[in-house]
Amino acid sequence: MNWLLVGIGGIIGALLRFQVSRFVNDHFDVNFPFPTLLINVTGSFLLGWFTRDLNAYFPALGSAPMLLFGVGVCGAYTTFSTFSYEAVSLFREQREITALVYIAVSCLGGFAASALGLYGLPAR
Repeated sequence: MNWLLVGIGGIIGALLRFQVSRFVNDHFDVNFPFPTLLINVTGSFLLGWFTRDLNAYFPALGSAPMLLFGVGVCGAYTTFSTFSYEAVSLFREQREITALVYIAVSCLGGFAASALGLYGLPAR
């Protein structure tokens, strides 16, 4: 049953990532990997929030909500591999400053978003 929860969450997360990327690319003409940055920062926030609150909201369900939403949805929604590829590509294009800004904002933004999700919102 656990693998099914992770799989269903993974499908949801992958489709959500695809839609967010498509929406951002269709509506904003930016020469910066903003879709991946937005996805990873929002995913970091959600994982922090889910880690703190899912069991409090659904105590009778045990680990099922975290497997579905935390591992499945957030795991498929966020993407370290795309972040890494885009950062390396920026360096290859000799856009070193942009690459460094992207790396710094992604790492610090993800860390801050995780902390906000885990500690910053009122607990139930």
